Amino acid sequence: MNKLKLYLFLSATLAILGSCDNSNKNKNKNNSYSPESGLPSWALGPFIRAENNPVISPQKSSEFFCPMQQMKIKWEESDAFNPAATVKDGKIVVLYRAEDNTSTGIGSRTSRIGYAESVNGIHMAKRNSPVLYPDDDNFKAMEWKGGCEDPRVVMDEDGLYVMLYTGWNRENGVGAKKNPRLCVATSIDLINWTKHGLAFGKAYNGRFKDLDCKSASIVTSLKDNKIVTQKIDGKYFMYWGERAVCAAISDDLINWKPVLDDNNNLLEIAKPRHGYFDSRLTECGPPALMTEDGIVLIYNGKNGYKEERDPNYPAGTYAAGQFLFDKNDPFKVLDRLDKPFFWPDADFEKSGQYPDGTVFTEGLAYLNGRYYLYYGCADSFVALATFDEKKNN
Repeated sequence: MNKLKLYLFLSATLAILGSCDNSNKNKNKNNSYSPESGLPSWALGPFIRAENNPVISPQKSSEFFCPMQQMKIKWEESDAFNPAATVKDGKIVVLYRAEDNTSTGIGSRTSRIGYAESVNGIHMAKRNSPVLYPDDDNFKAMEWKGGCEDPRVVMDEDGLYVMLYTGWNRENGVGAKKNPRLCVATSIDLINWTKHGLAFGKAYNGRFKDLDCKSASIVTSLKDNKIVTQKIDGKYFMYWGERAVCAAISDDLINWKPVLDDNNNLLEIAKPRHGYFDSRLTECGPPALMTEDGIVLIYNGKNGYKEERDPNYPAGTYAAGQFLFDKNDPFKVLDRLDKPFFWPDADFEKSGQYPDGTVFTEGLAYLNGRYYLYYGCADSFVALATFDEKKNN
């Protein structure tokens, strides 16, 4: 019986793994590298930047009536970045984080989720109004005034779309705790969304309802040329977190239960590494993808600022890496890239709100034999890179 089954049926605490980082022990176990891409055979890629990048930029002309402020707001005037991506009716849909210009500084504006669609993944038709935003509803204490940030989207096998996003309650009343937390919303059309509140709100009698948490990558697989959710031992499974890769399980994609270690603390499956590009953060990226080799998780590694950093990359840079987990034991790291497969190179990836350089991967779509990887650039733009699976087989 694998560790997930032990967790589910015995409520055991995964004593074998504990909270140690297995990634270095198992590093390069699958070390068959492609001479063309420089990647091991299990990794996704190489991803090539689109010629027309960035594909989504801020737009000062977009206005909508903000129900919280009771006035018209230029909701994507300042920045448009950190996108989710999926496919509907033969089109790629990108759901991106957009910021107004109500303040100055990272994390000090209000974020809302915009909608753009494309038949080729590059030329985007945007809606004038956001599709998910802080409203005068039961969830305003979770989302106001920071907003709705950094979405990831999956589709289940019945066609229901599930978004996990960060609710940032930057201004929620005197004395109230202010922190970023994973929230859930569902939709059948990617435009009209039903909010469900905190992803971890009910788990363990509310123990983690006020936990700082973000960046949820639900496990998916490619079925009938569509990326859809993939259960493991009868449960939905996701990786999440930024300072370590953690895990959670769910029966319904809405209510999630974080996995704990043998000390009843959050299980940390993998952590930042001293001297590597991910020496500061290992922030989960797009939905993880189950393949023949295992579960591939694209993540965003942040380089450190001092002696812990990789000197080959600028301090503070966000670059993209990949993990390979055992598909029968999703807590077990089989391999991990030592160097990023994607890093800031273009000018628009090294300017804007975050000039240290950012390629922040969040959206992965599949259409006609090609993977479309959408990423945020310096907290200011959305860009695209593609990997043509047909050409690499």
